[in-house]
Amino acid sequence: MIHSVRFIAVLDTNVVYPVIIRDILFWFAYYDLYTPKWSEHIFDEWKRVMVEKEVSEEEANKRISKANSAFPDALVQNYKGLIDHLELPDKDDRHVLAAAIKTNANLIVTNNIKDFPEEYLQSFSLSAKTADDFLTDIIDLNQEQAVAAFKEMVLNKKNPKQDEFEVLNLLRNAGLKDTANYLHALL
Repeated sequence: MIHSVRFIAVLDTNVVYPVIIRDILFWFAYYDLYTPKWSEHIFDEWKRVMVEKEVSEEEANKRISKANSAFPDALVQNYKGLIDHLELPDKDDRHVLAAAIKTNANLIVTNNIKDFPEEYLQSFSLSAKTADDFLTDIIDLNQEQAVAAFKEMVLNKKNPKQDEFEVLNLLRNAGLKDTANYLHALL
């Protein structure tokens, strides 16, 4: 079930970097629809991507600091010792799995599903879902709260100010087509 803060999801870098995906994931977490987790490695990657996309180092650090302040229990500790003992198609993703194991997560939210083989993850009582699948599951189980979180997210869009339909289009353009369509149907 994805309808309580007891449901723990580790957010991979590729769902934290696109601003609109991060926004909706964070707003859903703020509304206690799940508990987000991440690691130092994930945020180091996030910072690297931001800097590559010409976000200043100062702004990148500010965004990371804000995320950690908003969710003070999200940062997974003491996971690094597991990394070298894990086997994944892309060795650079082992830190994500290590963080998920260490925090007893239910799920890894990643848009690189192929890098997290289902059978191997099941050996750790884990699974992986794309951001779109994860978010639609949350909406399905918590329609009213999800819509409330989405509406508050829209109200907080100030640079530039955007309406619900503009934000839905941003979600669609970021690969969250099912999420956007589901929310649209509920509005």
